[in-house]
Amino acid sequence: MSAGSVSYKRHRFPSELIAHAVWLYFRFPLSFRLIEEMLLKRGIVVSYETIRRWSLKFGVAFARSLRRKAARPGDIWHLDEVRVVIHGRPHWLWRAVDQDGYVLDEILQTRRNTKAARRLLTRLLKKQGIRPARLVTDKLGSYGAARRKLRLTARHLSHKGLNNRAENSHLPLRKRERVMQKFRSPGGCQRFVFVFSAVRNLFVPPHSIDNALSRHIHRIRAFVQWNNATALTA
Repeated sequence: MSAGSVSYKRHRFPSELIAHAVWLYFRFPLSFRLIEEMLLKRGIVVSYETIRRWSLKFGVAFARSLRRKAARPGDIWHLDEVRVVIHGRPHWLWRAVDQDGYVLDEILQTRRNTKAARRLLTRLLKKQGIRPARLVTDKLGSYGAARRKLRLTARHLSHKGLNNRAENSHLPLRKRERVMQKFRSPGGCQRFVFVFSAVRNLFVPPHSIDNALSRHIHRIRAFVQWNNATALTA
């Protein structure tokens, strides 16, 4: 689904309300039922199932629009993987973030080996269009093997204590996973993290911002970009 193909036509609720409901779901650890209650408090009667359908229909399109206009990422890549259990079967969510904590890419895979690590690095090189200046990982040997296979010359630092940037970035997703009572399917998990990370990248200030005024300005600009991304009326 491309952003250009999305339309608010044939929806009886205004586009601003639909976009706001989608923003609430992907920005905060809220269930569809809680968002239904929040809207009802403002006199808006909409079912949680309708909000779920809005999230499925518009979420990915919004995220793609945001990613196209995202700022250029950093060149220090922190790589990590986290275990996700779906229907009793373990999966691994491979993730890359830059030095500012922005998520560069995520991919859900069933294996935790060199082939999986290489797939993550290959996607990163293709999507980012640049080679990293430095790679930071934990002590999993698959990263070093994948780096050698791809002939990357970037310096590789392998130490658990140095990779807190990537490990800490998993915490918001873990919180959402608990609210959602785990993911229902691999495809659903991949779609959710795609949108969740794009929205979080937009609204969470980078680590380099260390004062209240700068954070306030950052969020104002984020809302402007969000409004541009969600104005997809055909």
